[in-house]
Amino acid sequence: MHNRLADWLDVDKFVGKIQRLFADRQLPQETPVLSGGMSAKCYQLAASELIWGVPVFEREPEIVNLKGKSLLGTVSTPTVHNLPFRAADFATLTEALDYSAKGETGANFYTGRGELYATLAYAELRQQSRALARKLLGMGLHKGDHVALVAETNPDFLRFFFACQYAGLVPVSLPASVNLGGHTVYVTQLHGLLKCSEAAVAMAPTGYASFLEEAGEGLQLKLIGDPSTFDALPEADVELPTVGPDDIAYIQYTSGSTRFPRGVVIKQKAVMSNLAGIIRHGVKIGPGDRCFSWLPFYHDMGLVGLVLVPVAAQLSVDYLDTREFAMRPRQWLNLMTKTRATISFSPPFGFELCTRRLRPGEAGKYDLSNWRVAGVGAEMIRSETLTRFAKALAPAGFDEKAFLACYGMAECSLAISFSPLFEGHSTDCVDGDHHSDHQEALPIANLENPGRARCFVECGKPLPGYEVEIRNDECKVLSDRHSGTIFVRGDSVMSGYFNAPEETAAALSDDGWLNTGDVGYQVDGSLIITGRKKDLIIINGRNIWPQDLEYLAEHQPEVRMGDALAFSVPSPRDEEICVLVVQCRETDPNRRANLVDRLNRLVHLELGIDVLVELVPLHTLPRTSSGKLSRSKARQNFIESHDLNALAEEMADVLELKQG
Repeated sequence: MHNRLADWLDVDKFVGKIQRLFADRQLPQETPVLSGGMSAKCYQLAASELIWGVPVFEREPEIVNLKGKSLLGTVSTPTVHNLPFRAADFATLTEALDYSAKGETGANFYTGRGELYATLAYAELRQQSRALARKLLGMGLHKGDHVALVAETNPDFLRFFFACQYAGLVPVSLPASVNLGGHTVYVTQLHGLLKCSEAAVAMAPTGYASFLEEAGEGLQLKLIGDPSTFDALPEADVELPTVGPDDIAYIQYTSGSTRFPRGVVIKQKAVMSNLAGIIRHGVKIGPGDRCFSWLPFYHDMGLVGLVLVPVAAQLSVDYLDTREFAMRPRQWLNLMTKTRATISFSPPFGFELCTRRLRPGEAGKYDLSNWRVAGVGAEMIRSETLTRFAKALAPAGFDEKAFLACYGMAECSLAISFSPLFEGHSTDCVDGDHHSDHQEALPIANLENPGRARCFVECGKPLPGYEVEIRNDECKVLSDRHSGTIFVRGDSVMSGYFNAPEETAAALSDDGWLNTGDVGYQVDGSLIITGRKKDLIIINGRNIWPQDLEYLAEHQPEVRMGDALAFSVPSPRDEEICVLVVQCRETDPNRRANLVDRLNRLVHLELGIDVLVELVPLHTLPRTSSGKLSRSKARQNFIESHDLNALAEEMADVLELKQG
């Protein structure tokens, strides 16, 4: 997602086109917020249509009737307040909001231009959520029914999510990401999620309502609509049900990076346990902290880490829509400066994108001295990405010790481990060849004749309450520095996958051990992640990590970070063919051939294997709804578009020429 927008879209040049779009469609424009009289929401929706060629406005929308204050110039909720701090010592999410509502803090929403367009104090959020909860119950919903919510970054999502909490309903966050392939693909994705989640009703913001209505055809939901549709319902005179620790808090669909998304069932006691661990031990939140996020609300880090953590810790939080970040990544830095936020998290690609878009000499205009926790996780972390960001933003007062590497997943609510606070990131450099051949991570500094170095960022010790084991394929527990599958057990672990008993049984044992599907090792209690087990490439009995091939590609001058994916495909000769797909900006045939030849030689030299390198146009590599590169989808696309028999013969001919 971010590459496509960041590479070619200069939004400033699109204002005229957006205005013409509104004129052509005879659509209303709300209170002016952006230049040219364009409201933030109108601008965002129209830009979506221009960028992706998807007709966002399939009927005349009721644009931006957000609950809460929504006028430019609104004062944000405070950082410092008088409510005594409580570190998520609540039994349920409703108890957490009930307490936070006694104070003055809340959520604040910014446009892509960095202007505050809406605030929602927790007191208002509680009041509006409880009223909406009675409306939902009044339409015949019962405790435990599922409510699908297209999770766009705006106040309405918070209202509906917590309305479900008070009504005893189960919210199911759906992606707000039309860009994954256009209208048909998005509607098909929504239809599958609505069906497998067994949603009783579904809500989408105005710009997504037509997609949701189309996706819900034939599913017999009680109601599909935008926020105004639900707000118009009568408020029933009913008593809100009691919500307890054993009730389901929400269902979180995974991003589908390795398979079709699965619905992770999280109970109230599980998420509250995780929130307490994050607040008390992982980030050590206290009075004076403030959060900032551009992460999507349908992603576990965005929802649990930057929506629920602030509520459970009584913190104010500032939001920038994910698409706005993708178009203007430096707005993250601008708003961190403006809001004086102390805590913000991102996958590695967010830091990379910011560094790439920073102009020479520009860092000095920002003030990041308040940024005490720069959390990084959600995908494999590369040390050089963080080092580049820290170096580039040092003139802005950014302290590299703010980096906080972490490890987690939706199946554990969110967080499993954190590196030590205020120490920056640290790496464990091992003999990569020995590690691939023997699954043992030997420190390269201790070896007389080491092989190639492979460095991993340490993700720290598990939060209190977790047990962690590294196991081999025979389920034997391994000692330090021996790589295997990571298993965890603790109070934050999911109850299972919704309506998927076989997948639940495969991942979760009767005694509570979760097979994470990740591979790694431990050193003195600290977790080090080496990759996903399903991504592992096995060539001639050797374990090859796709990240090693991608690293080699991304360090060529023609290739950028995030422009390469590696995987293997089956060969008719009962072997695996290693494939490296690289997005390439170079158009000269000789230079392209040189890049392919160079990568072939580097991979053979570094890893001792042959690889098929395929150069593809920009924006070809698929991504999950949370923005991660999807190796499984890339592999599927490759298999469907190539003759594997011909490829096997081609690789055999190349090998014969090399040997001859």
